[in-house]
Amino acid sequence: MPIACFALPAAGAQNAPMNRDLDRLAEQLGLDRADHELVRLRFGHACALRVRHLLEDPAVLACLDGLGRYLDGAIDRAHLDALAAEAARLANHHPGSNSIDGSGHAAVSASYAVANALAGRALRAAEYAAYAAVYGPGGYGAVMDAESFGPEHAWQCRQLAALAGAAP
Repeated sequence: MPIACFALPAAGAQNAPMNRDLDRLAEQLGLDRADHELVRLRFGHACALRVRHLLEDPAVLACLDGLGRYLDGAIDRAHLDALAAEAARLANHHPGSNSIDGSGHAAVSASYAVANALAGRALRAAEYAAYAAVYGPGGYGAVMDAESFGPEHAWQCRQLAALAGAAP
C-alpha cells in the first residue's frame, strides 16, 4: 500500500503547524510500538542532524553525537539513557542566545529536538527540528507562515517512510 506524504500546511495555522501527514504516517506504521524504537531513534536523529548547525552548546552537540554512536552500536543503552537525561537538562536550561537576529530561538528548538530524539520521542523531535529549521534562516515572520514548513514537513515524511522501509 503506497504511503502519501504531501505535507501541506493547515490553512490559517499559527506558529509551528503540526505535520499532519507525518502524524498519519506514524500511525499507519505503528511508530509508537515498542518494536519500532530503533526507527524512532533513527528518525529523531535524522531530524536533529538537519538542525545541528543551529546548536550552540558543545554539550548538546556531544549528546547528539552520542545518539549517533548508539545507533552505530558503539555505546550501550545505559550510556544512551544518561545522554538523554543530560540532553533534557540542557534543553530545559538553555539560556537562549545573544545573537542579534534572534536565532537563539532556533538554537533552543534545536536543543529540544536533540533531547526528544534521544528520548525516543521522534515526532516531538521532528516538530522542534522543523521549527528550528524554519526559524533559523527566516526568523519570526517565517514561522508565522505555515507554508514555510512545507519543505521540511515533506522531507520528514519521506525520511520516516524510508527509515521504516529499511527497518528489520
